Amino acid sequence: MRGARARVLIYAAAPSEEPDAVETAYHQISRALSGTPGLLGNELLRAADDPAAFVVMSEWESLAAFRRWEEGAGHRDTTAPLRRHQRAPGHSPFGIYEVKADYSA
Repeated sequence: MRGARARVLIYAAAPSEEPDAVETAYHQISRALSGTPGLLGNELLRAADDPAAFVVMSEWESLAAFRRWEEGAGHRDTTAPLRRHQRAPGHSPFGIYEVKADYSA
């Protein structure tokens, strides 16, 4: 294990009338977040069984680094383009997870 990294998952769905909306929002937000302290990277994942369902996974050096960014003034404005596409697969349109173990190189 390499430390107490954190991963944040945001669930989204592209509306049928705008099939590229989630991908467009993801790229816009990712460009704006380039160089954000503590952000190690992010990925846009599409469900294999539902081409309209997506997950944005961001990786942070720590939960504290994510929380600092999340509590900052620019958080809501920067992520606004994706917010209208969020959908909750369960009880929440996002999940925050700390990495407890891994076997990656």
